[in-house]
Amino acid sequence: MEVIFKIIRQQPNSAPIVQTYPLQVEPGNTILDCLNRIKWEQDGTLAFRKNCRNTICGSCAMRINGRSALACKENVGSELARLQKISSPKNHHHPIHEITIAPLGNMPVIKDLVVDMSSFWDNLEAVTPYVSTAARQVPEKEFLQTPQERSLLDQTGNCIMCGACYSECNAREVNPEFVGPHALAKAYRMTADSRDSNTENRLEKYNAGTQGVWGCTRCFYCDSVCPMEVAPLEQITKIKQEILDRKQASDSRSIRHRKVLIELVKTGGWIDERQFGIQVVGNYFRDLKGLLSLAPLGLRMLVRGKFPLFFEPSEGTEQVRSLIESVQKTES
Repeated sequence: MEVIFKIIRQQPNSAPIVQTYPLQVEPGNTILDCLNRIKWEQDGTLAFRKNCRNTICGSCAMRINGRSALACKENVGSELARLQKISSPKNHHHPIHEITIAPLGNMPVIKDLVVDMSSFWDNLEAVTPYVSTAARQVPEKEFLQTPQERSLLDQTGNCIMCGACYSECNAREVNPEFVGPHALAKAYRMTADSRDSNTENRLEKYNAGTQGVWGCTRCFYCDSVCPMEVAPLEQITKIKQEILDRKQASDSRSIRHRKVLIELVKTGGWIDERQFGIQVVGNYFRDLKGLLSLAPLGLRMLVRGKFPLFFEPSEGTEQVRSLIESVQKTES
């Protein structure tokens, strides 16, 4: 069948353009196969990265129909089927045979589908992604781990640094200080490693402002596009839990946000918004500046009749409380 490939192309210091390439393909052809044919048969100036073609090196990550993926992993048939599934019903009788390919997001374009990944690698380096042995004597042979200790590293060890999660990260797009899901997934690998001697210092670093774990907006895009099922958001959540276990609610607003939310849900089944703002932003009436910052919003809510004057616990509050306490007991 004939498929039209729409490729977003860009030269340095110029605006991107869309260039189309018709190609006769088989459903089983990968997107990388098609890009190779376009380069070899139609346009030798097309630039993109590739290496092993075996879904293990991560070199060929790009945006395929709006989502970041590996070109060597996705094939034409499944991609067209996905497009058909999400298209409007009126288009079902006229199958879409177009595939749009663009460079990864959150990184500047060098040329066509090749992006500058300097920030990606710099942010990875910022979390010190290697085991520290400074606090112990290095043995003659190696550090030993039990199978259980090693199993904690299996999921994050599958990361191939393709950049797909970084490309789709909404937090990174709005906050250039956020290190990114790839770096924090690797950060959890370090905190979970029994051989590492720097866990406490790492957690303090990852707890800092919105550069670390609290900068994550929990949008799940990183998990949805990861080709290796590393689940970066899950690893970020694990780091948060390690921090929460060591901190008090008074230590920072980020810590209070999580702890207050859990306590209010345990108390009422859902969140009492009157207390939530005061306890989180106002630090239980200790932060006068934080309390004053809530005043304009509170006044607008009062004027428009949106301020909750009363709070009624939800049905099933006791069951919710019991579930939360059971989980907390199991984790401890």
